[in-house]
Amino acid sequence: MMRLSNPIRRIAAPVLALSLAAGVPAAPWLFARTGPVAAAAHERLLPLQGGRNFRDLGGYRTADGRSVKWGVLFRSGSMHGLTEADYRSLEARGIRVVCDFRDRRERAAEPVTWPAAGAPRVLSDDYDLDMRFLPAGSPKSWTPEQVRAAMTKAYPAMLGQFNGQYRRMFAELLAGHAPLAFNCSAGKDRTGIAAALLLTALGVPRKDVIADYLLTNRYLDASALTKGTPNPANPLAGLPPETAKPLMAADAAYIEAALAVVDGHKDGAKGYFRDELGLSAADLVKLRNAYLVRA
Repeated sequence: MMRLSNPIRRIAAPVLALSLAAGVPAAPWLFARTGPVAAAAHERLLPLQGGRNFRDLGGYRTADGRSVKWGVLFRSGSMHGLTEADYRSLEARGIRVVCDFRDRRERAAEPVTWPAAGAPRVLSDDYDLDMRFLPAGSPKSWTPEQVRAAMTKAYPAMLGQFNGQYRRMFAELLAGHAPLAFNCSAGKDRTGIAAALLLTALGVPRKDVIADYLLTNRYLDASALTKGTPNPANPLAGLPPETAKPLMAADAAYIEAALAVVDGHKDGAKGYFRDELGLSAADLVKLRNAYLVRA
């Protein structure tokens, strides 16, 4: 059944995973595969009624003077709140694959029901999100400094924890299975790392990679994700605002911690893509030829 609710009320996500889908400062479809609909250069955030941080990665310039194609690569938070009109809008964009990084409990708490005809392939893993990186004790006793330190430490660990899912995303892109979207719950942590890896692989300068990550602070209503009473599906609900802020907003220090691992690998980013993600130099060339365009 389609979900036709107010998008803010639909943001009752399991904050169980939002520590890996959120962070500090400052928000199918395809009945005929005729190719993606071109997006306007200013259309970074998709105009969806029930979207959560659903963004187009197009338009970023690369070091060789090309730019990422619009309407081909998308990042998002949970798609649970999409309305019937949203599905029609996304159908027109021709998305073929969705890589859903959420764990089994997140997907159960916020299911996504695509229209039966022409639905994209949805790829996901059954796992339980590891929350042990968070500070010890009751969440209400955490200080902002403790949370920020925990998040900064967690990002490098996520590179390993979700390596298999990131590998699968790149394999789909190499196979030409695009337009493609990838998401977690808030569209910040797991999704943010995936976007940073993808943009880096395509040759987007680091400052723009980080700037894209920080757009979550503009496009995600993080406060709505910690409202309510703590429960098994949402244990972090009701956090004091000063504690929730470093958990749910995007802090450059978090993504920089993950990218430092990439840069510090033998042979730098190219070595990381080769050794950790199985992407050869030829694969990187193929990705760039497929998903970049001359400006």
